[in-house]
Amino acid sequence: MILDYLTSVRKQLEYYKQLGEKTFAQLTDEQLFWQYNAESNSIATIIKHLWGNMMSRWTDFLTTDGEKDWRQREAEFDNDTLSRAELMDKWNEGWDCLFRALDGINASNFGTIVYIRNEAHTVMEAIHRQLAHYPYHIGQIVFIGKLLKDRDWTSLSIPRGGRV
Repeated sequence: MILDYLTSVRKQLEYYKQLGEKTFAQLTDEQLFWQYNAESNSIATIIKHLWGNMMSRWTDFLTTDGEKDWRQREAEFDNDTLSRAELMDKWNEGWDCLFRALDGINASNFGTIVYIRNEAHTVMEAIHRQLAHYPYHIGQIVFIGKLLKDRDWTSLSIPRGGRV
């Protein structure tokens, strides 16, 4: 049962990772840094935030608080200049950290209580917390991509007017 659950979680996370990557593939380097206004996030900023969150939450997942002292959360929201390559490195590093942590969960440690910001969570609760958080931001990435591409957007699922 635990293995089935973890397989399902991984499948869902891989799906959302793929949605992000299909969006990036449609955009120019400049579009990754586009902001609607000063209060909104660019795709680059969202990538940095996801990376920071993933690295913090999933490094030593079972043994240390998910909000690491070394995380600089506020800096994740600076729209500073990174190249597409640097952004993709962060994107992949975050996802790799997450998937390594998931691969380390098994029947013997599934009942472990983990902490995020000093708040106790079961392993399942901690996973669900992130399974809600990451798709939320991937949805933002896709939405920004659709805004930028307008009619040139290639649907990531069934296009409007399409059939199943």
